[in-house]
Amino acid sequence: MAYKDVYAGWQANPEGFWMEQAKAIDWDKPPSRALFADKAPLYEWFKDAQVNTCWNAVDRHVAAGHGDRLAIIHDSPVTGTVHKITFAELQTRIASLAGALRAKGIEKGDRVVIYMPMVPEALEAMLACARLGAIHSVVFGGFAAHELAVRIDDFTPKAIIAGSCGIEPGRVVHYKPLVDSAIDQAAHKPDFCVIFQREQEVAQLTPGRDFDWHGFQHGVEPAECVPVAGDHPAYVLYTSGTTGQPKGVIRPTAGHLVALNWTMKNIYNVDPGDVFWAASDVGWVVGHSYICYAPLIHGNTTVVFEGKPVGTPDAGTFWRVISEHNVRSFFTAPTAFRAIKREDPKGEYRAKYDLTCLRALYLAGERADPDTIIWAQDLLKVPVIDHWWQTETGWPIAANPMGLDPLPVKIGSPSVAMPGWDVQILDEAGHPMPAGELGAIAVKLPLPPGTLPTLWNAEDRYRKSYLSHFPGYYETGDAGMIDDDGYLYIMARTDDVINVAGHRLSTGAMEEILAGHPDVAECAVIGVTDELKGQLPMGFLCLTKGVNRPHADIVKECVARVRDQIGPVAAFKLAVVVDRLPKTRSGKILRATMVKLADSEAFKMPATIDDPAILDEIKAALQTLGYAK
Repeated sequence: MAYKDVYAGWQANPEGFWMEQAKAIDWDKPPSRALFADKAPLYEWFKDAQVNTCWNAVDRHVAAGHGDRLAIIHDSPVTGTVHKITFAELQTRIASLAGALRAKGIEKGDRVVIYMPMVPEALEAMLACARLGAIHSVVFGGFAAHELAVRIDDFTPKAIIAGSCGIEPGRVVHYKPLVDSAIDQAAHKPDFCVIFQREQEVAQLTPGRDFDWHGFQHGVEPAECVPVAGDHPAYVLYTSGTTGQPKGVIRPTAGHLVALNWTMKNIYNVDPGDVFWAASDVGWVVGHSYICYAPLIHGNTTVVFEGKPVGTPDAGTFWRVISEHNVRSFFTAPTAFRAIKREDPKGEYRAKYDLTCLRALYLAGERADPDTIIWAQDLLKVPVIDHWWQTETGWPIAANPMGLDPLPVKIGSPSVAMPGWDVQILDEAGHPMPAGELGAIAVKLPLPPGTLPTLWNAEDRYRKSYLSHFPGYYETGDAGMIDDDGYLYIMARTDDVINVAGHRLSTGAMEEILAGHPDVAECAVIGVTDELKGQLPMGFLCLTKGVNRPHADIVKECVARVRDQIGPVAAFKLAVVVDRLPKTRSGKILRATMVKLADSEAFKMPATIDDPAILDEIKAALQTLGYAK
């Protein structure tokens, strides 16, 4: 079916469209209607339904005779193990864990924090909560104790489920001491903790509070699925806020089920039984939506990967996993491909594996620069689909719907708005901008099912953060444009649009040009304060492995490229070669932190930073340019 017909069908009858998609879900009590607007601009979907997420993700596939189908493939190059779990086995494991939690007093509406590495038990913990109607909040494993404590105080969980450790290349990350420290720091204390002991590190349990994962399940009655209301929160996921206080994004149960199920065929083009792999972490939204929930709801096999794109053991690990497990659709972050490209620029590892099973590669999480997309296309010989969404939305706003009639790929664009999304480009005053003009990207309300209805215990903050700037719209915080064909271009976060002598310029456009230099593997551009022009762009360049030309020559060529392709108006003269860029653990470049460092402003160390030592390297590089004094 043609995308334009599907989108036009949604536009003509939004509620009818979503009621039709809702038929794919098993309801305990079906919704009487789709949209509830009585609290507008806080909208809700399928509110009067009764439903259970775990039933839809696991039990219904067993009931339909698919119990022998693989649900989870755990591939862990850091431990050298592969473990496969069928839907029937998963059902037994989840029902047992849920029964043990229920025996300790966890029931519908209770809250549970999950702090786990990339093991199947992380998904089982999420689904056991869903089975009971408990609300989970997964905190990325290895997050500092203070950050975990902040979330414990905001979420007030009755229990914490944690792993004894996580495993990184060359080191074991001690989770249990972090949990103990967080509980000490938090004002709220959980009733109990459940610890999944890994053989790489067996943690010390606190008597009376901590229980062993296997031990506490012994002899308990397995739990059945508990139906919940359509607007019941499935989970709360904290995303970093501008104030340093994390924002708890609420995911309502019914809309989550309907929207995610729709995306698996229409966007990712997989059928039930196909293997789908999202190389992310359960601590991030991609891990929630596309490692745990969407694939299982749709009846797919999901890959849980415990490793890195390079170094576990080499830059061919992704190709091995795809080939070994017959992966049809693969989803990862552009930063992972940039790491592989930097390590193996000629793609020599690719030749070792048969990747004929792979139909498409999907990229999201950061802007996918054209150079990386072209490299990946040439290497894999499959469509490379950039798509765009956020923690808040839970599923793609814009994509190329590969399960419908795929659209022509325009490199640099995540393609077009999906059904449910009325995307507009607005000026500062909230007026729509003409095609091709840069502005703030906003979505006309109501947002579709599965998106955040509000923030956890922070409705005023929700209104202020997302709804107040452009009344009647959800403000995405991204800047971009829409071309004459309706294709969206995400140029930057709105705070990454810099003002150089009155000209609004996108740092993303400059990064695209710099990434096109043959010696540049990865780059970032920030706006630094300048007395004369207000702001000036500054580039940071990471070079491809094996490049040993003088850095000054490469910088000179990069400056010339930007001048040539954007013009003197960009005033791009400042650039420096660095070994690496400061990033979050999910791979996002910490541009705002780099700006504060350059402008010698005080900043709070980002909780999500992968390696704080990188900031010292960046500071030293900035000082060579006369900044960060």
